[in-house]
Amino acid sequence: MARSGLEVQKAAVKALFLREIKTRFGKYRLGYLWAALEPAAHILIMLTIFGYIMHRTMPDISFPVFLINGIIPFFIFSNISNRSIGAIEANQGLFNYRPVKPIDTIVARAGLELVIYGVVYLLLMLGVGLLGEQFAVTQLITLIATWLLLVLFAAGVGLIFMVVGKSFPETEKFLPILIKPLYFISCVMFPLHSIPKEYWPYLLWNPLVHVVELCRESVMPGYVSDGVSLGYLALCTLVVLFIGLALYRVREEAMLTS
Repeated sequence: MARSGLEVQKAAVKALFLREIKTRFGKYRLGYLWAALEPAAHILIMLTIFGYIMHRTMPDISFPVFLINGIIPFFIFSNISNRSIGAIEANQGLFNYRPVKPIDTIVARAGLELVIYGVVYLLLMLGVGLLGEQFAVTQLITLIATWLLLVLFAAGVGLIFMVVGKSFPETEKFLPILIKPLYFISCVMFPLHSIPKEYWPYLLWNPLVHVVELCRESVMPGYVSDGVSLGYLALCTLVVLFIGLALYRVREEAMLTS
């Protein structure tokens, strides 16, 4: 029996997903442990450098929980976006099979990052909880919605990067550089309310600020961040996805034949 287009795409994404897992972790002795080591080491370093200062400035807030809900969302965005640039070259041979399309690689990679960092997030939150850090998931629906919008937003950016990188190969060198400064202006290391309010309109243009602050509000009772909005994040996600899909639609055949 002939399969529908959706079933064919689902099978292609699943195969690419399994291939990504083998490519990412199969050659390392520690395997999947590497996925948790990177953010855990990053958080440990930040705790060592800023832990004392942040404990003095935010005595009622768990700094490890604060960091986890800033660093993990940023890593999701950064990894999906950066890994999308070389997605076509990494899977070039597979495009000889008609069911496999370039957009399937973005879906597979975004799904893999969601699974990896979803597990890492749960492990880290469980770990700091066992160490005595206080948190409570008071807004589970908001947390889940924020994560889903984050993945879609990152996939949209990744789609744009993939099309631009394939059309203009020289841009592959500096597109990842554009993401790095976002680390310092996305409230990863500091709360939004620590910034003077006259600068908020500039920071709040950044959707990642909304992601990070909404995640913290969802799991840290008493943490309130005025100015962030799930609606704004959803709007940015729709706009970025529309632009990415439009560019992909125009350039799909050229990417496959070039």
